[in-house]
Amino acid sequence: MHIQMHDFSGHLFPAELSRYLAARGHNVDHVYSAQYASGKGTLERTAEDPQQLRFSPLTAGRPFQKYSAVGRIRFERSYASAWLAHTERTAPDCVVACNVPLFALAAFRRAAARWNQPWVLWHQDLFSNAISDEINRRLPGPAAGAGSALVRRTEANVVRSATQVVAIGEEFRRAYRQWGVRTSHVTVIPNWAPIGEIVPRPRENAWADQHLPRGSEFRLLYAGTLGRKHNPLLLTGLLRSALGAGLPARLIVASEGEGIDMLRQDLERSPDLPVTLLPFQSAADLPDMLGSADALLTILEPEASRFSIPSKVLSSLAAGRPVLGLMPADNPAAADIRAADGFVGPPTDFGIAAAVGWLRMLAREPEAAAAVGRKGRQLAERRFGIGPIADRFETVLNRAAGPGFIPGTAEAGPGARNRPAHAAPPPRGFQRKAS
Repeated sequence: MHIQMHDFSGHLFPAELSRYLAARGHNVDHVYSAQYASGKGTLERTAEDPQQLRFSPLTAGRPFQKYSAVGRIRFERSYASAWLAHTERTAPDCVVACNVPLFALAAFRRAAARWNQPWVLWHQDLFSNAISDEINRRLPGPAAGAGSALVRRTEANVVRSATQVVAIGEEFRRAYRQWGVRTSHVTVIPNWAPIGEIVPRPRENAWADQHLPRGSEFRLLYAGTLGRKHNPLLLTGLLRSALGAGLPARLIVASEGEGIDMLRQDLERSPDLPVTLLPFQSAADLPDMLGSADALLTILEPEASRFSIPSKVLSSLAAGRPVLGLMPADNPAAADIRAADGFVGPPTDFGIAAAVGWLRMLAREPEAAAAVGRKGRQLAERRFGIGPIADRFETVLNRAAGPGFIPGTAEAGPGARNRPAHAAPPPRGFQRKAS
């Protein structure tokens, strides 16, 4: 099967899935945004990669403006145009859309309907909940209500129109039903971390030698995006409380964007705080970076728990380090942390105080801390095997391609793939570009 695996963010685990599917004989075109800044996977071919795998960065004609409403919509429209042109040119049998912004998704789903293009929505976040929160912050009541209803309808139509849906938790299926969307085409496959790439590493390693002072400081590491669903000041608040409780600690944050800017402003009033701020690190450096920490941090605001399940927790488990989450207790990621004997507390001063007590225990009892890390790694090894995960995705892809799909015989161009006999032809006037 010719698969377009489109992960807008360029994360680690979708790239692992693409590599594994290509190794099974599928032709995989791994597409991602060249303009979106985040922690990235290895998004280029290596010597070990099969010939059936390629990587395709997409660039929109507009800059990515995350927090400008008008600028963001213009970017998404431009990105959708680049995506549609790439899809028309490469003619995949099935498209998997992961982390693609909502309005770009909406444009794609309309084109997919015209082209009779099979596609899978790999649903990572409930976009309409997050966008509605932003609308409510910016607009008065009646306008906010109308805007929220519009984005919810848009996302419901995306879910409804997808040939198949992979949701990362049962919470998504419940949301679909609340939107009045039938869920017979929905499969729940939780996220994972690539346990062959993220492996436990020594605390003192080449990455730590380059970026951190040697010594007995207790290292608290946060690596990942810091957006509107996070309060970055929880991180410096945790550090200040740990130092005040007599725990000599250092905070390391590897991120970019608005959240790092907030931390820098906070640190201007406390220039002597032991904090190391870094940009996103490469996929090759990720195991050593995570391994350098004594505890790995995750934060999530209460309202964000309605639409987000932080996948950074899964990488932390794979790294074999204790995990601390300041987040709502009912988020599925909190259950993963507790299953590994990590700490979960609310994202409040009360939660910080309790977290400091847990950190002091880890510092006093290195063997207990090591046991917590081992339990997380064991949990990851039990759950994150790529073979069974790929089996489930292949089942979904085969359902999406349909009973009439015959591998290796598709004509070039969207709308000309191996449709079941009952499928509608491409719309009149559809022009197929030469490849």
